[in-house]
Amino acid sequence: MHIQPKKSAYERLMIQISLLLPQRLRPIFLHPAGPTTVFFWAPTFKWGLVIAGLGDINRPPETVSLGQTASLMITGAIWSRYSLVITPKNYNLFSVNAFTGLTGAYNFVRGARHQLSTYSE
Repeated sequence: MHIQPKKSAYERLMIQISLLLPQRLRPIFLHPAGPTTVFFWAPTFKWGLVIAGLGDINRPPETVSLGQTASLMITGAIWSRYSLVITPKNYNLFSVNAFTGLTGAYNFVRGARHQLSTYSE
C-alpha cells in the first residue's frame, strides 16, 4: 500500500487555482520548476542582472569593473551547468545564467582590452 504524503495548504491552493486554467496549461503551472515554485521565480528575477549587463555595453570601457564582470562570467558558466544536471532540469535557470555569463564575458573582454591598450601606451 502506497501512502500519499500530506499536501501543504499552499500545494492544495495551487491545485485549486490550476483547476481554473485550461487543461493544456495545468501541467506547466504545476511543473516542479513551474511558476508555483521558487525554481521559477528566482531565475526570472535574475534577468535583472542580464538587463544590467546589457546596459553596461553602452558604458565607456574604462568604467568596466573586471572583477565584477569576471564574477558574473564565471558564476554564469557554473550555474548554467548546474541547471542541466539537477532534477528537474531547469531551462529558465539555464537561459538566465547563460546570458549572465555571456554579457559578463563580453563586458570583461571590453574592459580587459581597454586596460591592456592603456598599459601598453
